[in-house]
Amino acid sequence: MSKTNRTKGPMTTAIHAGEGPDPATGASSPPLHMSSTFVSDRLAGFSAHDLEEEGGFIYSRWNNPTVAMLEKKIAAMQGAEACLCLASGMAAATAIFMTFLSSGDHVVISDVSYAGVAELARDTLPRMGVEVTTVDMSDLEAVSAALRPNTTLVHTETPVNPITRLTDLSAVSALARQVGALLSCDATFASPLGMDAIGLGVDLVMHSITKYIGGHGDAVGGAVAGKADLIARMRNEAAIHHGGVLSPFNAWLIARGAATLPLRMKAHQAGALLVAQWLETHPKVTRVMYPGLPSHPQVDLAKRQMTNFSGMISFQVGTAQTGRSFAQQMIDRLEVIHYAVSLGHHRSLVFWMETDPLMETSFRLQGDQLNSYREFAGDGIFRLSVGLEDAEDLIADLDGALG
Repeated sequence: MSKTNRTKGPMTTAIHAGEGPDPATGASSPPLHMSSTFVSDRLAGFSAHDLEEEGGFIYSRWNNPTVAMLEKKIAAMQGAEACLCLASGMAAATAIFMTFLSSGDHVVISDVSYAGVAELARDTLPRMGVEVTTVDMSDLEAVSAALRPNTTLVHTETPVNPITRLTDLSAVSALARQVGALLSCDATFASPLGMDAIGLGVDLVMHSITKYIGGHGDAVGGAVAGKADLIARMRNEAAIHHGGVLSPFNAWLIARGAATLPLRMKAHQAGALLVAQWLETHPKVTRVMYPGLPSHPQVDLAKRQMTNFSGMISFQVGTAQTGRSFAQQMIDRLEVIHYAVSLGHHRSLVFWMETDPLMETSFRLQGDQLNSYREFAGDGIFRLSVGLEDAEDLIADLDGALG
């Protein structure tokens, strides 16, 4: 029977995309190529600009077979033409900014973003001569008003970390197109299976692959997926010139985790929904934010835009003092859930995030933007990444910690 090029299902894609039996040994599992350099059978220049697309492997800062395998897998899962993997999620964000922004350009960025991205936008980009406007991306009128003739990039995040606020990607994409700007989106909270970001008009979809794609908390990495010409520009700029390359060993670990992503995302969502529903009934919990709950202020957009609500929950317990007190109780009492940063792992993780310190160090919101954040986060929130444990055990653990 002849092979076809039909689109494979998500589970088949996660397992097989980018992979094949090792031509040297016939091994079913992909090999790990821990080599910095490769023997060449042809003349080649010393610059990566001399590389041919199908020219083979020369040096692992330029390309590596294990990393290339992961890039093909993530591109297929995201429905993109190509992907670039990098050393971390922050390396991925930096790659977008430093490739497509120059002095005199203007970028519009979500007023609430991952803390490292927020600090990069507020502290570093202006030093490079880039104008930065922060805006609540859920407010389409505000997004439209922020755009300028020199806006080169619009960068959003959905669901946003840590308050699970959503961006209507189709609508923001249409606005960006009006001024000829690219749209990039940090989709780490959603994973490639949580929404069709490319189909919704996003040009560059980034992930911290440390999180859901890797899924096991044992390897750090980042990725950006999009059109082949855009990814090629980023490869030359960010990987070859800036050197933010992903270790082949981390790529191998993350690819192994990616193979089970469809199964894991179903389990993350199922567990998170049960935990979120229970949290809404707890007398000491004042608010629960999860896109899959009817109480989420953007639940209609979530249902329209997302195909999986993931395992990320944020919840409030009252004042900042109350939150700090419960955070210490969690440190002292939790037996299953780990009190730790990061997210998207098979283990459940929880961390207290107080509003005022975030405002001072990262987001630096004022006026209406600060009021908008406080509407979601109050004086602070717990960010809970629901793992793959039995939901009943997680609920019992939280019940004991909340007292």
